[in-house]
Amino acid sequence: MPEDKTDMKELTHIVNWRRIDPRLTTSGQPTEMQLADIRAMHGTDGALADEAGTVAGLGMKYIHIPVLFDKPTDADFEAFCHAIEATPHIQMHVHCIYNARVSAFFYRYAKSGRGPSEAAAFANMESIWRPGDDWAAFIDVQDAVGQPNRYAGEDY
Repeated sequence: MPEDKTDMKELTHIVNWRRIDPRLTTSGQPTEMQLADIRAMHGTDGALADEAGTVAGLGMKYIHIPVLFDKPTDADFEAFCHAIEATPHIQMHVHCIYNARVSAFFYRYAKSGRGPSEAAAFANMESIWRPGDDWAAFIDVQDAVGQPNRYAGEDY
């Protein structure tokens, strides 16, 4: 039987922590201690050396979807959708280094008619960043294609 999702903690001490819905949370890269708090990319600056091992040691399932920051692909998005939809009744935490990639994935997910409302997903993403360049094309925000990525609190 699934756990009561209303008891999930708000872990605002984790960089860019966001709640998508009662089942789904997102953030930037959590530390090993923060992963224990969640209980729910390697090869990237700021990533944990053995995140898969840490997560397994906490009794959680680890799914790694390597997404190159400058080249998000439709295949990456399909892998994301599959991971989100494969276990609809299990609490899930999705993260990347800063929660930029993840928030863009959830925005595209919402635009496809799944997950949170498009407006909620956009507000969540915009509270972290405003994608430009390849990411604007990835989420189909044509007026931002060719523009730089901008980050909340830094660029706007």
